[in-house]
Amino acid sequence: MPEFVRFPLADGGSVLVEVEVEPGFEHASAPSGVLRKATTTFEHALNEVRAAAGAALAQFRDLGPDEVELKFGVKLDAQAGAVIARTGLQGQFEVKLKWVRGEASTEDSAEEEPAKPAAGGEPS
Repeated sequence: MPEFVRFPLADGGSVLVEVEVEPGFEHASAPSGVLRKATTTFEHALNEVRAAAGAALAQFRDLGPDEVELKFGVKLDAQAGAVIARTGLQGQFEVKLKWVRGEASTEDSAEEEPAKPAAGGEPS
């Protein structure tokens, strides 16, 4: 059953987030369905995930691809804040690296030669 967590915002507002509770797990301090208060701000929680994603992205950029695509889920929790969620049976990141082959140069190195006269002496 989902719970609701209120994350305070740095500007003084707040955002309400629905979070899943593990089956068979119930917080002793709050029955399910009750609004809980997060222990950190929404921005702070996301900033930690952002820092981790930035570090992972930098590592893949060092490989020199033309494009890097990094996918991951973000899970919010009242106690832990924002965490990188599992996206499948194993692992938390889906990474796509792309190298694009350079186009062959189409510039002609020889300049265009002027027309030569035809056999009869007249230019063609």
